[in-house]
Amino acid sequence: MRAMVNDSPWHAAPPALPAPLLDCLTEPGSLSLRLQAGGRRFAVRVLRQGEDRAQADEAEALGLKPGAPVYARHVLLTLDAAPVVYARSVTAPSCPAWLPVLARGSRSLGLTLFGELPELVREPLRYALLEAGHPQAAAAAATEPAAAYPARRCRFLLHGSPLLLTELFLPSLKDLL
Repeated sequence: MRAMVNDSPWHAAPPALPAPLLDCLTEPGSLSLRLQAGGRRFAVRVLRQGEDRAQADEAEALGLKPGAPVYARHVLLTLDAAPVVYARSVTAPSCPAWLPVLARGSRSLGLTLFGELPELVREPLRYALLEAGHPQAAAAAATEPAAAYPARRCRFLLHGSPLLLTELFLPSLKDLL
């Protein structure tokens, strides 16, 4: 019998990080509200939104095959105009529950996920240190290169439909906390 190998980068425990960054990574509530609480000017910059493909580590969480079509929203969260978090939200491409929620322009998704949808089910946060070979690390590197990015992700269910939100912390965040 062959042993199963779990090559997922996602874990229940966060990676070892300096305290301020770890506190931000493990924030149980809205990351947007956490960033706003620091007194700096917070904004959301939409990089792109629309049809995309499910990445291998997203597919299972969404009940899809790797490479299947998804609807994705890619944004940067900024403090004082400096990008500090790269985020990707994905759901099924024709999901009636999530598409109206994602059609929000530069309004923060976190504000909706933590307060505006009482019927929302949130699963536990998962953590990773995503290295350069991961597709989302490559996307974050387009904004601020790093050897690896502390990251968190969470699956939300709205009327039984999943949305996967992944947030990668850019190196500049530690200087602005």
